[in-house]
Amino acid sequence: MPHTIRPATPSDVPLILALVRELAVYEHLEHEVVADQAALAGTMFGPDANAEAVIAELDGEPVGFALFFYNVSTFLGRRGLYLEDLFVRPSARGTGIGRALLAHLARLAVERGCGRMNWAVLDWNEPAIKFYQSLGAELVDAWRFFRLDGEALKALAARG
Repeated sequence: MPHTIRPATPSDVPLILALVRELAVYEHLEHEVVADQAALAGTMFGPDANAEAVIAELDGEPVGFALFFYNVSTFLGRRGLYLEDLFVRPSARGTGIGRALLAHLARLAVERGCGRMNWAVLDWNEPAIKFYQSLGAELVDAWRFFRLDGEALKALAARG
């Protein structure tokens, strides 16, 4: 089955949002998805766009995506590619789509002068952890991620 990886276009926003929702269901986080097409379009294609996505197709049908943006490693003195979301529909798992998406992003990272790629995975997602490790990715246990959002974000912003 031939597959392709292509850059997302503005017309892909509804598809990307649908895939985000499918990912959220898989991760048991569907209650956290508040994005709509306008917000996603602005983030990816608006005047202040700061994220990109690629779409994976199998026999011409969209079966997955990866959404990424750049961060900075002060230790390396270079930017890095941060993979925010990677999702392959269950019907296409095991076909090499996930590996193809990550290889595509690795090529972009190298071509664009990135020093590394980073992403997070839920601690219970053992199939994904094993998959990433099989590609040579390192699980970095020493770091913990923090998040500030909602009312806590607004409260801290108001404190000045």
